[in-house]
Amino acid sequence: MSMPYEATGRVGQKARTRQALVDATRRLLAEGQTPQVEEAAEAAGISRTTAYRYFPNQRVLLMAAHPEISPDTLLGPDAPATLPERLDAFVAAFCEYNFTWEHQLRAALRVSLGPEAERPTLRQGRAVAWVEDALAPLRVTHPAVDVHALAIAIRSAIGIETLIWLSDVAGYDQAQAARTVRQTARALLDAATGR
Repeated sequence: MSMPYEATGRVGQKARTRQALVDATRRLLAEGQTPQVEEAAEAAGISRTTAYRYFPNQRVLLMAAHPEISPDTLLGPDAPATLPERLDAFVAAFCEYNFTWEHQLRAALRVSLGPEAERPTLRQGRAVAWVEDALAPLRVTHPAVDVHALAIAIRSAIGIETLIWLSDVAGYDQAQAARTVRQTARALLDAATGR
C-alpha cells in the first residue's frame, strides 16, 4: 500500500503548498471562475506538475475548496429556546453561511451535476442535522412530529439550491431571498404542527 504524496517527506511544506492551492481556488471562485488545476497553480505561484501531485483533477480541487465547517449547530448560545423564533434564527444563520460560501457552493453544485462518472461524493446530512437542532423543542412540544422528515423538508426549501434559484431566476437580492426561505420554513413548521 503506497503512502499518499502529502504524508511523506516534508509534510509541513506540503501542507502549506496544498493550502495555497485551496486558497487560490477560493479566490478564483470568489471572482466567479471555476478554475482548473493549472489555473489554481498559476494563481498560487506553484508549478502545474506540483499542483497535480495534490489535486489530480478539477473535481478533487473544487471539493477541497468547499467550505469546511462542521459545528453541531449554527445557533449561538443566545439562540431562542422556543419555536418559531429558534427556527427563524437558524434560517438567518444558514442563509448567511450560504451567502458567505456562495461561490464555492455553486462550484460544488456544478461539479455534482456533471457526468455521473465524475460526480463527487458531496458532504451529506450536515445541514439536515443543523435543522434538526433548530427544531429540537418539537421533540417535547409535539412528540408525534417526525423531526427528521421535517428537517429534510425544510433543508430542501432553504438551501443553496433554492437561494440560487431565487437569485438567478426570480431576481431577488439576498434580503428578499432570505425572507422568502424564512417564510417557507415557517410554513413547513406550521403545517407539521397544525398551526
